[in-house]
Amino acid sequence: MSVKVENFGCRLNALEGDSVAALAEAAGLTDTTIINGCAVTGEALRQARQAARKAKRGGQDVIVTGCAAQTDAAGFADMPEVDRVLGNEEKLRAASYRGADFAVADIMQKTRASPLPTGTQNKAQERARAFVQVQTGCDHRCTFCIIPYGRGNSRSVPVDEVVTRCRDLVEAGHQELVLTGVDITSYGPDIGIGEAGQSGLGHLVRAILDGVPALPRLRLSSIDAVEIDPSLLDMVIHETRLMPHLHVSLQAGDDMILKRMKRRHSRAEAVAFCQKLKTARPDMAFGADLIAGFPTETEAMFENSLALIADCDLSFTHVFPFSPRPSTPAARMPQIDVGTVKARAARLRAAAQHQLQDWLRRQHGQTMSVLVEKPGQGRAENFARVSFDGAHKIGTLVNVAIQGDDGLMLLGAAK
Repeated sequence: MSVKVENFGCRLNALEGDSVAALAEAAGLTDTTIINGCAVTGEALRQARQAARKAKRGGQDVIVTGCAAQTDAAGFADMPEVDRVLGNEEKLRAASYRGADFAVADIMQKTRASPLPTGTQNKAQERARAFVQVQTGCDHRCTFCIIPYGRGNSRSVPVDEVVTRCRDLVEAGHQELVLTGVDITSYGPDIGIGEAGQSGLGHLVRAILDGVPALPRLRLSSIDAVEIDPSLLDMVIHETRLMPHLHVSLQAGDDMILKRMKRRHSRAEAVAFCQKLKTARPDMAFGADLIAGFPTETEAMFENSLALIADCDLSFTHVFPFSPRPSTPAARMPQIDVGTVKARAARLRAAAQHQLQDWLRRQHGQTMSVLVEKPGQGRAENFARVSFDGAHKIGTLVNVAIQGDDGLMLLGAAK
């Protein structure tokens, strides 16, 4: 065994993991496990530490990187199981895998997005869909979030670089591309696109659609609804190549909790945004992140978040029990009992499952274009998982007549 990368957390981390593996192998490393860790919750850090211990017991050299290493560099360096700690910028440099055992610089000093090293993204091209990094970092300071300190401030990849990358991936055979980053709706102002405080993501999407006419499907990763610019909103409604699925960063459904989170939208604005898009484009599907048991959350406040799942017709909901992150304002607020937090998370998940089942039933009888991800399974344009008959090549688009569902995915027959 040579190099194994274990990715935790977001899609951007997974995309960078391909480069990490290639760089480490090119440096001649063998029998090495790289923990590309996440820091979004305390549980994520625990998983990174657990993975490091397991790898060391298996006789591997262990490198820890990612947001886990960036935000808790000293903690991982102190672990006897860890041989090397690399920051989020250092992990993308070939020299890091031949240099010092500790390399974690102040990421807040970074002012430009570091491109993924050329020729290190082969694994991404083996997947049905390909992810394209357009941005990293975040300028916002939500009171619960430590990620800006793991990724730095928002930094955008130049438009021409993104378009070239998209064109290369389509020429390599990809039918769907996903634009990804930490806060992609903040794209642009740092490189002179869009005005301060206004996203240039619409400009980028237009450039991709115009510059890569052979691309059938373009998908956005998580967005912040309050930052979506008018041009992008118009494209989401009218551009058929832009997929009818948005993962919206909501976090909660109560105005007081949203204020204490330092979010920039109200409950009414979130509901209005989803309803407006659903009216204009009825096939639109929504996903969202929701946090259960944020400090000071009363039962009435929680009920507002619970109701948001139906009010916004959330088909794909990621539920996170609140986990206080050191040095964040939310960690200093009055905390909710752990048992209550877990119970509320369970109720959110149950409501989300009920909403998913209702949404799946509404898809019956339709014919959907499905991107084949593995034999007999794929994702529709609205991101529904679809199971179907027949043998079809991974990465191809297949029309499927939807006949039913099993509570988790749609069931159909390929035409």
